[in-house]
Amino acid sequence: MRFFHSLPLRVRTVSVLKALENAKDATKHRDALAEIIVELTDSGMEYFFLEPLKTAKVGFLVEKSAHLGMSATTGVLGSVIRGVIGGMDEPQLLSVCKYIRQLMK
Repeated sequence: MRFFHSLPLRVRTVSVLKALENAKDATKHRDALAEIIVELTDSGMEYFFLEPLKTAKVGFLVEKSAHLGMSATTGVLGSVIRGVIGGMDEPQLLSVCKYIRQLMK
């Protein structure tokens, strides 16, 4: 199962992946990779959870409550992502890039 993210997000994702994959020291791109993963996560949550609520017309209050809950959840998840990616070495970072590229096919 996949989701469709925006063209600007796709362009930024490819740019970060290329920069990391072509770097002499991939670890210098940890922050950029973590940020793009956070953005992809946020976009996926929107696509799989919040958009269906809009389609179902659950109402303004339910949508806003769900959005608030998702914002809190993705905020915590973002911290975890940044911590995990921030501790990875070069082979691990390249492995993550490879996996993201596979998802983008």
